[in-house]
Amino acid sequence: MVRSFAVLMLLVSCLPTIVTPVSAKETLTGREIMVLGDERPDGDDRHSTLTMTLINKRGRKRVREVESFSKDYGKDKKSVMVFQKPADVKGTAFLSWDYDDTARDDDKWLYMPAMKKVRRISGSSTNDYFMGTDFTYDDMGDRSVDEDTHTLLGSEAIGGRPCWKIESIPLDKQDMYTRKVIWIDQEAYFSLKTEYYDKDGLLKIYQAVDFKKHDGIWTVFKSEMNNISRDHKTIMETSSVKYDTGIKDSLFRVSTIQRGRIR
Repeated sequence: MVRSFAVLMLLVSCLPTIVTPVSAKETLTGREIMVLGDERPDGDDRHSTLTMTLINKRGRKRVREVESFSKDYGKDKKSVMVFQKPADVKGTAFLSWDYDDTARDDDKWLYMPAMKKVRRISGSSTNDYFMGTDFTYDDMGDRSVDEDTHTLLGSEAIGGRPCWKIESIPLDKQDMYTRKVIWIDQEAYFSLKTEYYDKDGLLKIYQAVDFKKHDGIWTVFKSEMNNISRDHKTIMETSSVKYDTGIKDSLFRVSTIQRGRIR
């Protein structure tokens, strides 16, 4: 199985303790822990409705409602997000095909109804922020474990929950992040907190705020990305989620998002 995005997606108050040094008794490597996260149960497909709240440095809020679909194809994943509100972004759709093979670049497209055309997102454009949020197009995808080297730094509790603390460094030196520090929950196997660094230092912090088991699957219902460099914040809240609904393959075609409405 693959990681849920969220992007995507994707923040509890942090109560960190002193990091426990890695001992000889710890048998899992950083990579093995990241594989546990990558393969954690999340259904064969997912259909959710979520709200994105964008907050700028003056506290002004912009709220967007989104419908999201995703489906696994072996170790690969296809997903589509369609904006429903407000009117100025209604019908905008983001389609992503994420490949586990590190030799293949993921395919991403954005449909803008005002232009009535699909724009392919590739190259340096994947580092652009998605629809004004604090998630890049690359953040919204499903990153392959082997695009980074992973080092287990030790164990640390977040919000009272035991986590593995891992440093991930991209193999691609052109990546916008120089490293990430990730706290993986030792029971649920997803990130409770991630720090993103670039060449200038700490760039942004992701945190899971509200999460629980839903239909037997650990699900994040509220998350937050705090962009330190922009003094900007994105809150994602999931109002409904369904697993294994039998989503049709036709939803994940470029021709489908060009219609401006997913059915």
